[in-house]
Amino acid sequence: MTAISDYLNSSLEWIQLQGIWAPILFVIVFVVATVAFAPASILSLGAGAVFGLVEGVILVSIASTITAATSFLISRYLLRGWVERQLADRPRFRAIDQAIRHEGWKMVALLRMTPILPFGLQNYGLGLTGISFWQSTFASWLGLLPAIILLVYTGSVAKVAASGTSNAQKIFYSIGFIIAIAVVVRITKIATRAVSRQIELEKNAASGPPDETD
Repeated sequence: MTAISDYLNSSLEWIQLQGIWAPILFVIVFVVATVAFAPASILSLGAGAVFGLVEGVILVSIASTITAATSFLISRYLLRGWVERQLADRPRFRAIDQAIRHEGWKMVALLRMTPILPFGLQNYGLGLTGISFWQSTFASWLGLLPAIILLVYTGSVAKVAASGTSNAQKIFYSIGFIIAIAVVVRITKIATRAVSRQIELEKNAASGPPDETD
């Protein structure tokens, strides 16, 4: 993992030097790396440091949505058997699949806000479910936004802290950072409770009513 992190950091340093091509190159590197299960968090933090908050959020949002869509199509049409084997030891996934069948894109959006499955497995796992490509893509974009904003904000705060900005600006960014953490943590807790509750409902439904004996 350390080698991967070093490579991604080197890639970000190279991208930063590419001028007007930097945003396009960032999206390409992000998609290729995360489709291959590289940690999206490092690139998201790097986007904040390289591009700043607003542009960084836009670029990571675009790149993560393309990653989700690409992995979905690979899972559904090319590597379905391999993905099924990766999720075979995760019994919760069957309940998640059933929950998505019942709740549709809303369940996917909530799932994206939780750590129940890692980002990469979520991307590929959704291709095994009954949800449509476009619903999955929209829900993924929506559900990933809170975490993207927080990660990019973190990267941008680190950039501000290392720059020669005034103390007032640093305090402003720090307060915003604390608020962002609090909001995302709250959203994650709410989403995790909702997903866990739905998973339990699906598990209970699958097991059926208890046997009655005379």
